[in-house]
Amino acid sequence: MRQMVNKIALGDCRSFLEKLPPRIADLAVIDPPYNMGKGEWDVFPSERAFLQFTEGWIDAFLPKMKLGGSFYIFNSPLNSARILRMLEERGAVFLNWITWHKRDGLGGGRRKYACNQETILFCAAGRGHRFNADAVREPYRSEYRMRCAARKGILKNGRRWFPNPSGRLCSDVWEFSSHRHKAKVNGKVVKPAHPTPKPEDMIERMVRASSVPGDLVLDLFSGTGTTAAVCRKLGRNFVGCEINPEYHALALGRIRHADNQPAA
Repeated sequence: MRQMVNKIALGDCRSFLEKLPPRIADLAVIDPPYNMGKGEWDVFPSERAFLQFTEGWIDAFLPKMKLGGSFYIFNSPLNSARILRMLEERGAVFLNWITWHKRDGLGGGRRKYACNQETILFCAAGRGHRFNADAVREPYRSEYRMRCAARKGILKNGRRWFPNPSGRLCSDVWEFSSHRHKAKVNGKVVKPAHPTPKPEDMIERMVRASSVPGDLVLDLFSGTGTTAAVCRKLGRNFVGCEINPEYHALALGRIRHADNQPAA
């Protein structure tokens, strides 16, 4: 096991998970296929085949979570509803349905509302999960009102409330620009190395909220190594896997680069 820590294995996630001992992960960040044809790894012969694949990795990964360990799973809203049912049938504890507002250009939608979101399921493998609420506070919406409140307070139920200097508690609606808009060159969107990368600052929020330095983060479907790079930056350990050789090579380079950066 020791030789697998802080490395991303090349291969299928089921085979990778079989090599891990039970109950080792404090946190998992999982960005699996959506069955939306984003790449050959995201194409399934039928919806039934996709759901069977999804049930397979869920059955393989849940026993690797420490009791009380938490996990985040990305997917479309419809798939997330199906995944949540699978998780609850297996004893997982639902915590939040997080809506990621991508603040992206809206695609055309003539017969339904245009989609500008993805879903992130936040769950735990049993009761007693860790959550560092103060580590992920957000700026208050009204800076002027909060400056006034900091001096005099706001009267609420007969008592004076003063704003927290670190900001407001994080809600279950997250506003992060998509990676393609963060990585513009001279104001122009460029094609990323991976079709569905997740923003580093969003992954950083998950890691800060649900782990402490030294914890072990399970990074399934590693892609180009975003979660692994964030873990290195924040002093967490990780174990991960990626089936695509090209993405795997990019992830290894990204980890090496993260190791040369100062710790946050």
